[in-house]
Amino acid sequence: MYFAALLARTEDGWEASDTELDDVETLSDLADLAREASPDEDTVLVLIEQESGWFGVVRVDGEEDPRIYVSDAAAAARSSYGEILLTDELLGREPGDDAPDLDALDLDGTEDGDADDDAADGGDTDTGLGSGSGSGSVGAVPHGSVGDAQILEDLGVTEKELRSLDGDALSEIAEALGASEVLETVR
Repeated sequence: MYFAALLARTEDGWEASDTELDDVETLSDLADLAREASPDEDTVLVLIEQESGWFGVVRVDGEEDPRIYVSDAAAAARSSYGEILLTDELLGREPGDDAPDLDALDLDGTEDGDADDDAADGGDTDTGLGSGSGSGSVGAVPHGSVGDAQILEDLGVTEKELRSLDGDALSEIAEALGASEVLETVR
């Protein structure tokens, strides 16, 4: 079960609106939807939640690029809504980096130019694939949070608090913002 809402900050406080994401295909579409909710170019938060799975926050401040936080990228990657948020930039990869670059690997599995001195000494060999540096498979989506964990700092939700949220995270965020009543009206 998914829930998505827009929270727009106005002179009178936060205004919430339920939003349908069926026609949203890209992050750009989502940012445009958020901008429409605030004609004065105030802060708009897009809150998306899959029950007990993951949540995401997209912050749009006027014409600035959207800022994104996703609580569990691997879980979100299995969702059409999550795929909207998990841009190549957010995941730290170049567009189209879905497969490993096989041309950069020698037949022994090492990257071009990698000396394998340990192998000559009888030591362990490191293929450069799956090493502890987080390289894993190219194009893999990490488990855990990704994005700007300081997205709500100036609104009263610290990075530590955001990273520790689970369960009904959107309600907890709304409560910290002083917007819990308006969010509940659209649930």
